[in-house]
Amino acid sequence: MPFPLLTLRHTLPQRAKRGSEGSVLPSVTVVIPFYNCPYIGQAVASVLGQSYTNIEVIVVDDGSTMHQHLLDPYRSRIVYLRKSNGGTASALNYGMQRAAGRYVAWLSSDDVFVRDKIVNQVSFMEEKRAQYSFTDYHTINASNQITQYCSTMKFPTEKAFVSALLDYCPINGCTVMMLRNLAEAVGWFNPGLPYTHDYDMWVRIALNGVGMHFLNEPLTLYRRHSAMGTIQRGSQVAAEFESMRAYYAPMLRQRLAGMPG
Repeated sequence: MPFPLLTLRHTLPQRAKRGSEGSVLPSVTVVIPFYNCPYIGQAVASVLGQSYTNIEVIVVDDGSTMHQHLLDPYRSRIVYLRKSNGGTASALNYGMQRAAGRYVAWLSSDDVFVRDKIVNQVSFMEEKRAQYSFTDYHTINASNQITQYCSTMKFPTEKAFVSALLDYCPINGCTVMMLRNLAEAVGWFNPGLPYTHDYDMWVRIALNGVGMHFLNEPLTLYRRHSAMGTIQRGSQVAAEFESMRAYYAPMLRQRLAGMPG
């Protein structure tokens, strides 16, 4: 079952490095769940190659039996954590609960961040004083070719975004950055949901009244390929989503009734 709604606790800033000109660079942790994925090296390299400097990279090996050698060139620059297999949500929680960053971001092991992803999104969140944000993204194939540009649906208002949650998941999780304290306050990802833990999290955030902030820049490359779980297990994904959609629909409608516009 979904986690209950929780009252958000006050978010406290954490220690951050200072840039060469004295400006504060908030710390960011990127958590990469990894399970037998042949693209893991590209994912890690895209984070280590960011133009932003104050980044912690945590790779959570969720019981992989192959492709771990692809991490060898990066071992000295990442935090490598291994656990028994429990699914993406459990791996995300395992990494985020150990994160040192003020902000946390999630990158799937088959996706890629563009070089200025972190610096642009941190700047946006600091400017907006946002607790969480998401961005646009391009879709790529197994050969790193872009197959669809700017794949995110745009929403003119907060109410339009919340309304969309009634029908589908409007956020690509690998475009999200949030305060670590926000993830803790709403109860982390639900490990009992193998396919819709992301949708569940975004709905809980919305129901807690936390504002949606969208950065209209394609800062992630989302890979669609034949081996990805959402393609191989399409019927299970659809069934789980329909169950979650029905569960949250009354609460979302109540939230919408109290919103202006």
